[in-house]
Amino acid sequence: MAKLTRKMKDALAKFDKTQSYPISEAVDIIKNISYTKFDSSVDLDIRLGVDPRKANQMVRGTVVLPHGTGKTVRVLVLCTPDKEEEAKAAGADYVGLDEYIDKIKGGWTDIDVIITMPSVMPKIGALGRVLGPRGLMPNPKSGTVTMDIGNAVNGVKAGKINFRVDKTGIVHASVAKVSFENDKIVDNAKELIHTIIKMKPPAAKGTYVKSIYMSSTMSPGVQIETKSVTL
Repeated sequence: MAKLTRKMKDALAKFDKTQSYPISEAVDIIKNISYTKFDSSVDLDIRLGVDPRKANQMVRGTVVLPHGTGKTVRVLVLCTPDKEEEAKAAGADYVGLDEYIDKIKGGWTDIDVIITMPSVMPKIGALGRVLGPRGLMPNPKSGTVTMDIGNAVNGVKAGKINFRVDKTGIVHASVAKVSFENDKIVDNAKELIHTIIKMKPPAAKGTYVKSIYMSSTMSPGVQIETKSVTL
């Protein structure tokens, strides 16, 4: 077992790991136990009562966080020339097609999101081995394969995030920065949780939201009282 650092010991001494807290208290604790010199991300881990191996219990979607993520999102739009001005006007960082496909083939992935058009997807399919493992492959379900390029770019820049339950039944997502005001962290967290609740698969039986933990980069997790965010 790895030895606990002094900072981790100090953090664990400031709350009870066996207890769950209302979300507002959890945010206070997270701010109090975040020791990084940089502005840490605030993350949620939401365990769901689903079997992600079954297609009818997959939980996957997007949500626009009301206060954004606090991150600078670098957007590449791969599109035909007639859509380039729309992409640039919406604030895309990189716009083009074949030249960027060649760059990606050469190993360039200095981007956070790729948005494209349905007609361009056949060209991008060959990049699956590079983009797939990095979570960069455009997908219609996440709104990154669309003809409405402008709105897609605006959504990502405004704080739109993708989420998906993993093979263990947990959704992991960053919802804010520690520097955010407490109420903004709460608002963003509730927006994600409520969106996930609305997406409960009809095939899911029993307790849907089993547990919710909040943490910051390199901090221990604080359990949130589910009733404080699900009612």
